[in-house]
Amino acid sequence: MVFLNPMLKGKKIVVGITGSIAAYKAVLLVRELVKAGAEVKVIMTPAACDFVTPLTLSTLSQQPVLSRMFDEQSWSNHVMLGRWADLMLIAPASCNTIAKMAGGNCDNLLLAVYLSATCPVAIAPAMDEDMWLHPSTHANLDRLTTYGNHILPVGKGALASGLHGEGRMAEPEQIIDWLQGYFSLPGPLTGKKVLVTAGPTYEPIDPVRFIGNHSSGKMGIALAEALLKKGAVVTLVAGPVAALPELKGIAIRKVTTAAEMYTECMALFPETDIAIMAAAVADYTPEHIAAEKIKKGAEGLTLNLKKTTDILKAMGESKTAGQIVVGFALETTAEEQHAKEKLEKKKADLIVLNSLRDAGAGFGKDTNKITIYARDGRQYPFEVKSKSAVANDIVETIIRLYYA
Repeated sequence: MVFLNPMLKGKKIVVGITGSIAAYKAVLLVRELVKAGAEVKVIMTPAACDFVTPLTLSTLSQQPVLSRMFDEQSWSNHVMLGRWADLMLIAPASCNTIAKMAGGNCDNLLLAVYLSATCPVAIAPAMDEDMWLHPSTHANLDRLTTYGNHILPVGKGALASGLHGEGRMAEPEQIIDWLQGYFSLPGPLTGKKVLVTAGPTYEPIDPVRFIGNHSSGKMGIALAEALLKKGAVVTLVAGPVAALPELKGIAIRKVTTAAEMYTECMALFPETDIAIMAAAVADYTPEHIAAEKIKKGAEGLTLNLKKTTDILKAMGESKTAGQIVVGFALETTAEEQHAKEKLEKKKADLIVLNSLRDAGAGFGKDTNKITIYARDGRQYPFEVKSKSAVANDIVETIIRLYYA
């Protein structure tokens, strides 16, 4: 049984396994997910280890299996796994685990990951028929549905008790089919053309020197990937960055200077639905570029600088009905005041503020802390998060405000 499924290729899936005889199906499921090109990480409850071995699942997933809350590796992962994944799949989900999930209990690693997950969650129940038909079980499943979880249908057939009835975990091929359908659903931004900028610009002084900044481009790259996952057609205009998006399907235009970024962006903008200007574009550039390397002299060096063209302002002034322009403001003082002024002066629809005074924010870091300001006066503050999580917050805010 081989599932060659392009919809699963490159998808990041956390598979949670609970204490159920149906855990043997999870072994087959993990094997087929990996064959289909998915990246799979497995979490097991302590009870699940009585039914299948972590070694088997580690071998099949080609990843360490996590099962204990306070392992050195597990503790740091219990929050990050639910942010890393495109989907968390709990299969099998025992009656006991379903009840704990519905009640918000957190007495093992799997539940800790579930409660902190920002990704979608799918649940494949597995239990005997009498447990399946009990009103409390369906009350718990109804509650989980209201939380936004997806409940996969159970099967009917031979059960571990020797009885014949409902409660069997869905077969691996049925789960694969469900996942294919889920990932093929159009996203909320399907067909929307989105332009994202990332990284610094380098303004040449001579053939070997330039004016630049410390931007890594991580925020813009995370935004491009988050938008792609929502179905958008994404073009990334990137300055000199050390890394590019890992996800395939993002069109990339590489530039070096502010002038080059302006030219690329304004050429793309007329056909753009959403423009997110996350790059740290230089405000000034040398008036003259020396043809040869400037030699060190006895005196100091004076550079005459001129302003670069303001890309965000140019977009704000030229946007048409239906176009959305999002800018970034990195501030060190009077942050809120400057963000609101920028929102007004640049005629942007949203400004994403981050302050260098906030712990966890700033150039080169893997985390950020933002507040989003909208033209109608509303503010949307967020706590310190990974840049991928921040990107998701920004994208979800855009969807909620303009595409809900």
